[in-house]
Amino acid sequence: MSDSRHVPVMLQRCLDLLAPALERPGAVVVDCTLGLGGHSEALLTRFPEARLIGLDRDKEALRLSGERLAPFGDRATLVHAVYDELPDVLDRLGIARVQGVLFDLGVSSMQLDEADRGFAYAQDAPLDMRMDQTTGISAAEVLNTYPPGELVRILRAYGEEKQAKRIVAAIVREREKEPFIHSARLVELIRDALPQAAKRTGGNPAKRTFQALRIEVNGELAVLERAVPAAVKALDVGGRIAVLSYQSLEDRLVKQVFAAGAATTAPPGLPVVPERYQPRLKLLTRGAELPTEEEIAENRRAAPARLRGAERVRADVE
Repeated sequence: MSDSRHVPVMLQRCLDLLAPALERPGAVVVDCTLGLGGHSEALLTRFPEARLIGLDRDKEALRLSGERLAPFGDRATLVHAVYDELPDVLDRLGIARVQGVLFDLGVSSMQLDEADRGFAYAQDAPLDMRMDQTTGISAAEVLNTYPPGELVRILRAYGEEKQAKRIVAAIVREREKEPFIHSARLVELIRDALPQAAKRTGGNPAKRTFQALRIEVNGELAVLERAVPAAVKALDVGGRIAVLSYQSLEDRLVKQVFAAGAATTAPPGLPVVPERYQPRLKLLTRGAELPTEEEIAENRRAAPARLRGAERVRADVE
């Protein structure tokens, strides 16, 4: 089941980016967003001496990927954790440094395909959107309880929704009549609230609002802001990191962390730059790499993907 509905995005390119670091004997690679285990399965297959640590906050994803990765035995260690918990996970496992890190951000195929999770605006479902259904507040609670100003902020910041005020005014009016429970009512409300011109571009008009709610419910940007620097810190010299993002907010954040790591921190005008000011990272991609047309044709979910890679070239100077 998992194989038929999950085509890992930009798989070959991710493997090639990480290869120089993972071909060393005893290499450890962390898949920070395990999902259904497609990238992990390919990593374990291509690098037969590597050990994999797989993280996911979604228990159902861990169960399914566990079945998929069972043939690899103790080469795969799967952990129920959010990816900003990476330092704690490595600490518990007694791993000081890793040679590879992969992030495949956004919603997994499984979460989109399971109607009752409420991630997809194309089908009616309970407004849940929690990646870990054992904790936190649902999208329905956000819609029904947040003050209007906070909802406008979320839609603008996380959904880049220009019509946030209109949509929120409609939400507030409707929630007073009856709380939101299912996604179809929200999709219809958004469609009715938007001016005609705004409905003509950018696909489903509910897409930006759903993205914003999902990011808020799961704290995705705050988690990513902690996780990418933590992953860079965990990399051994010569270790490599690859990050797949699916929207501009994520990609911008990754770009900033990588750019800061690849820059010198020396005060201007030094004739010789001391070691502690030298860049810690070397960028492996020119800007963000995009999927090929062939890949998008095979897997439409790859269309918005942006891939960035970097290599750790210097240890931290204490």
